[in-house]
Amino acid sequence: MSYVFNSLLGRLVGYRLYSVEFVLDFVQLHFDVFPTADMPMLTCDVSPTVIVSDRVIAPGQHGWADALVGLAGQSITATHEGVGAGISIEFETGAVRLRPSADELVNPEIATLNGFADGQWMCWRPTEEAFEYLRDVAPGAPSADQQ
Repeated sequence: MSYVFNSLLGRLVGYRLYSVEFVLDFVQLHFDVFPTADMPMLTCDVSPTVIVSDRVIAPGQHGWADALVGLAGQSITATHEGVGAGISIEFETGAVRLRPSADELVNPEIATLNGFADGQWMCWRPTEEAFEYLRDVAPGAPSADQQ
């Protein structure tokens, strides 16, 4: 069975972001919707970019954590996933996007989505699916333009 873009990520539409957790070198976004036993969680091993009011706030920029936390309590209105585009989750007043550069890779994974009652899950890695554009880059290795 081949992978279908946005099939699992798209299940988040209508869910609410109820918690943002900063854990040393990764971020976890927790979602819920009632009534369901689903408690999905997106673990971001690469910190996501936050888009609020047409302002793009990258990890490390002033206000990034506040902008991410500011999305808590909002429902997901759309999700997107595609080759070269990475993944993005849109909320009522903003969005989070994962489309890392080679320099941002520190682990073998970019993100993992799990916590669905039916056991479905997805792990996004460099060179696979939406992150195929990172094909020639191993985490921690210099990119072609750095050699």
